[in-house]
Amino acid sequence: MGAEMIAPGWMHDQVTADQYDSWSEEQCSGIEIVDGMIVVSPSASKRHNRLARILANALDAAAGPEWNADTDFDVRLQDVPLSNRRSDVTVYRADAIDITPTRPEHVLLVVEVVSPGSETTDRVVKTDQYARAGIPFYWRVEQAATGVPLVYTYVLDPAARVYRDGDVFTGVVKAVAPFAVEVDLDAL
Repeated sequence: MGAEMIAPGWMHDQVTADQYDSWSEEQCSGIEIVDGMIVVSPSASKRHNRLARILANALDAAAGPEWNADTDFDVRLQDVPLSNRRSDVTVYRADAIDITPTRPEHVLLVVEVVSPGSETTDRVVKTDQYARAGIPFYWRVEQAATGVPLVYTYVLDPAARVYRDGDVFTGVVKAVAPFAVEVDLDAL
């Protein structure tokens, strides 16, 4: 066999929505499905996970009773070919808590925390996919070399299905949309 690597068969077969829906949560953890193909996500760092949790907690507290904020679950962007994304934080309608799969029409905001290895996906690919799916708000968190996170906010242009630049925050997020929220990220 030499230095060649043989990829397992499952990496070459498209996954359907029915197949994916039959898998356990454990099987779905750590992967996303893009155009029917499994994309394995590396484990996030403790800093990444803490940042996502701080944001989710603050968004959940500020969202009011109509919205929930949570981490680490699938949003079904499309059924054929299957595309599921697992954003770092998702703000979704509270009345959709028991609806599976969560779909874009249930989602108000997605947040991605950029990590080494996810730069292009979080900055370009997911931005386009979330906008085409019609998710109204997208935040991208960059973990700057200074240690102080930068939060870039985007608002959907619904006619063009692209995001327009919103505010950029350093250290403390003081957003007014999609609802008023203040988060001190310096405490990370």
